[in-house]
Amino acid sequence: MKEALRRAGVRTAATVGADDAQQVWDFAREHGYPIILKPRDAAGAADTRRVDDDSQLAAALDSMGHYSSIAVEEFIEGHEGFYDTVSIDGQIALDFASHYYPNVLEAMRTRWISPQFVATNRVDGGGLYDEMREMGTRVNAALGIGTSATHMEWFHGPKGLVFSEIGCRPPGVGCWDLYNAANDMDVYAAWAEAVVHGRISQQPSRSHSAGIVALRPDQDGVISGYTGLEEVENRFGRWIIDANVPVAGTGTQPVEAGFMANAWVRMKHPDYDHLRFMLDEVGRVVQVHAG
Repeated sequence: MKEALRRAGVRTAATVGADDAQQVWDFAREHGYPIILKPRDAAGAADTRRVDDDSQLAAALDSMGHYSSIAVEEFIEGHEGFYDTVSIDGQIALDFASHYYPNVLEAMRTRWISPQFVATNRVDGGGLYDEMREMGTRVNAALGIGTSATHMEWFHGPKGLVFSEIGCRPPGVGCWDLYNAANDMDVYAAWAEAVVHGRISQQPSRSHSAGIVALRPDQDGVISGYTGLEEVENRFGRWIIDANVPVAGTGTQPVEAGFMANAWVRMKHPDYDHLRFMLDEVGRVVQVHAG
């Protein structure tokens, strides 16, 4: 994928698909640290790790010995987000942009963080979003994507906008539910319309931004209770889309299991910055206790 996109002039991180440990060592010698290792047959961020020196690389390769192939990638500094589309005959007919807080690798490794991703209603505001749309169009053309849902990850930092990866599928973690709630439409129906009829009759209102905040148990084990839920409901109830609050006695899931593995709250608001504030407050106020 990245080789094809580099040939098409799309900026991507240096990468290699390594089938043995020596290829990984050679990549590290050529490009330096940090680098990212991701098993090619693992889902999402499972077993993905950042490596900063030779000793960490040796340990990582030892623990990944059961994988047949590893994607090795230059570490790109910057903010991480994603760009989602429904395309028809290679042309983007419907699009949305979302932001991670913090970046996925940190979010999936750090228990005390209540990570978020937020779908913005500012995607028509130019700047980065225009660059994102141009990149999405070039990616579609380079990879021959015709009529499909797509999910494209990106980084934006000192090197500008850098492509990460794309899947010809919707995003995971119920993200289209956020798009529906924020845009007064049914993205699932729009996807079906595109596939069956080659057109989309709905367009997003951009009336709200919407996001999810994951709430991690303070330790692995069994959930014993919560604090802060009533305060959050009193302060922000009108902006809550829905929530998942597993009952006491429910077994916890590990931090790396993702945004919806344990408790979570989804919210929307017309102002993106105020939505970020509310999600931050939910993450700060609500505590999930386990034993």
